[in-house]
Amino acid sequence: MNKNRNAGILLPVFSLPSKYGIGTFGSEAYNFVDFLKKARVGLWQILPLNVTSYGDSPYQSPSSYALNYYFIDLDILNEQGLLKKKEYQKVDLKDTDDRVNYAKQYNNRIDILRLAFSRFDVLISKFQKFIKTDLGASDFAFFMVLKQINNGAPWYQRNDEYRNYSIELEAKIIHDYTNDYLFYLWTQFEAQNEYFKLRKYANKKGIKIMGDMPIYVAYDSVEAYKYPQLFQFNDNREPCAVAGCPPDCFSIDGQLWGNPLRNWDYLKETNFKWYRDRIFSSLKLFDLLRIDHFRGFSGYYSIPYGDKTARNGHWVKGPGAALFDGLHDLPIVAEDLGLMDNDFYKMFDECGFPGMKIVTQCFDDDNKDNCWRPSNYTHNFFSYTATHDSQTTMQFIIERDQKQRKLLIKVLNEELLKVKLPLLNKTDNKSILDGIIDINFQNNADVAVVPLQDLLYIGKEGRMNFPSTLSTNNWSYRVNKSRFLRCEKTLIERLKKIIKISNR
Repeated sequence: MNKNRNAGILLPVFSLPSKYGIGTFGSEAYNFVDFLKKARVGLWQILPLNVTSYGDSPYQSPSSYALNYYFIDLDILNEQGLLKKKEYQKVDLKDTDDRVNYAKQYNNRIDILRLAFSRFDVLISKFQKFIKTDLGASDFAFFMVLKQINNGAPWYQRNDEYRNYSIELEAKIIHDYTNDYLFYLWTQFEAQNEYFKLRKYANKKGIKIMGDMPIYVAYDSVEAYKYPQLFQFNDNREPCAVAGCPPDCFSIDGQLWGNPLRNWDYLKETNFKWYRDRIFSSLKLFDLLRIDHFRGFSGYYSIPYGDKTARNGHWVKGPGAALFDGLHDLPIVAEDLGLMDNDFYKMFDECGFPGMKIVTQCFDDDNKDNCWRPSNYTHNFFSYTATHDSQTTMQFIIERDQKQRKLLIKVLNEELLKVKLPLLNKTDNKSILDGIIDINFQNNADVAVVPLQDLLYIGKEGRMNFPSTLSTNNWSYRVNKSRFLRCEKTLIERLKKIIKISNR
């Protein structure tokens, strides 16, 4: 295998199989690492590990720092003597094995974790050290206790006693609700311990974990509550504007994400300390770090707060490459998808981070110079068949009309020919998908990544997210274990073969 070329599979932790409704840092994660090792895949790409809240999106988190405590494995807690199996095996945490039911996780899992914490010795030295040194976990714990006191209400909808942050209020909450505060600290202590053991296991097997850092946090977040100077807020701490994307051919109203925008003037005065610290803390978790919506650093789309669509937004110049001064050698991948301009390309070139290419975007025209054609990729990219925000590749194929399908096959055969692979002798959906995976691995990009759904030939039922929508179909896809096990051996051999051919 060429040490500069790698192969990866994209699968978020929550999508792992599990008996308890959501993927965790437990045995199934270790099984997946073993599968990657057998298939000679060197990279496991996951989505953000952040705590989720309203909308269930890891990109709308109440904390830029805290790990999702749903990923704490109940069987590991049993092994630690903190839970008995009979205490959690019959708790209602799911509807099916194919989807996460976040409502049931929210309503029922927290009680199980509290029971485990009630048996945890808070005086052990490692936990005491964690309490004193982990500021991000402390902020999160304080914020979650406040939400608990206020029945989950967002901070900006509370009365003045709890709406306005002060050092005195934080000290009072920690004093008056010490056990609750320690509980939320423990969720971070336990989640980190479990995750780092998993990462150590993966690294020992020669597999790197690539994480994901959202560019924004939610309005109802500890950062917006405790550090309002970081955001574009008015005197009443309401957003002056929020994030999103402009209207395009896919959405006449654009995308209204609703996240508060950063106060880049303030951040620049502090040499971007908060943001740079966030990058370094993320890189403590991961071997590589994908930064979401990298375009937003050269220029971001600003939508008036209160608007119901993104139509009235406008572009505002961002901090640019100055944010990343001295960081150019870090293992960062820039998500550079979407509408770009000259300012972005200038910043992108100055930073030098690898970008992303999506193979399915090359089938919309017959232009041999199309930058999305794999034969035109250069090494400084990660190439994908699809992403978490797009259709699965099987869905993409199925939904082509007759004319589009004919063009797809023509372009695909041209690309197969360029890398000296056999042309399609069948034009069924699976054969076409295999061909797309082949050219994704065979191109010049340093790393080729395939979502697991594409390797399993899964259609629209496996789509991960429909951007700018709220739905139980978002962020809830889970691998069906029996379906995976039926094809695991075949899939291992398929991956080993294509990785060898593509010199990865």
